[in-house]
Amino acid sequence: MAYNMKEIIANKPSRFSEGHRMCAGCGAPVVARHILRALKEEDHAVIANATGCMEVSTFTYPYTAWTDSFIHTAFECAGSTLSGVEAAYKSLKKQGKLDEKEDEHTKFIAFGGDGGTYDIGIQALSGAMERGHNLTYVCYDNGAYMNTGIQRSSATPRFADTTTSPAGKVIPGKMQSRKDLTEILVSHHIPYAAQTIAFMDFRDLYEKAEKAIYTDGPTFLNVFSPCPRGWGYPTEDLMEINKLAVQTCYWPLYEVVDGKYKITYKPAKKLPIEEFLKPQKRFRHMFKEGNEWMIEEFQKEVDRRWNDLLALEEMSNKE
Repeated sequence: MAYNMKEIIANKPSRFSEGHRMCAGCGAPVVARHILRALKEEDHAVIANATGCMEVSTFTYPYTAWTDSFIHTAFECAGSTLSGVEAAYKSLKKQGKLDEKEDEHTKFIAFGGDGGTYDIGIQALSGAMERGHNLTYVCYDNGAYMNTGIQRSSATPRFADTTTSPAGKVIPGKMQSRKDLTEILVSHHIPYAAQTIAFMDFRDLYEKAEKAIYTDGPTFLNVFSPCPRGWGYPTEDLMEINKLAVQTCYWPLYEVVDGKYKITYKPAKKLPIEEFLKPQKRFRHMFKEGNEWMIEEFQKEVDRRWNDLLALEEMSNKE
């Protein structure tokens, strides 16, 4: 599909309003606003939001930044909460208590950070996907438990400095590699899963959100969501960090439709990973003399994951 993104942004009302309490330079509000813009204007969303930065900063009773129906749920159960809502709608429709047209225009979307998705909420998310509920789960991945003090999560990249994996003489930051949650969700054999980002003209984010929301069955979006406080970059550099994540292939943009892989953006010139690492204070220890091996190891992992993805796409094209 061809989109004039400026027209979409200008003409569609925002379902995620200004006046929220998210930090300046945070990626999460950009993610939420543009994903909700993918909804048709006549449609209504029921949104479940796991406890986290986005929830505590956008819904402080009696004020809310959300214009659709909103449910604050506990850290661990956004997937199961929204599953229950979707199942209740089906039951009401079966009983004749719900207008059929109203049901057709109701979409179910969950938002959760990486702490509430990769870690604490993965059981509820996995269950929702396996049971086949007709919903979209969005993970805004900021790579740590930012809401409670910048503790490491399984989404935190190797060598990152956090309050629970401090870089120093004992350990050089987090010692474990980042979990590949998108691939875990693909292994649930769901009809649509994608990795995306607020990048360039937002086309990738918008198109994948539209596909996810309007695909029947369980769908998943993993969205890169930088955090200036936890990552240590100037607030005005949000979009530059996004760009570097894509151009270095740290955060590949791809989708998996019924098991078939498609990379939606391939950099004309893949940048070295230090271009992504250098602007962030959480990686500054990697650039000290004697720590060159960390950058080399980081680059090897990025290259391996990128090459694996290229191979999966090639295999899909042969099928």
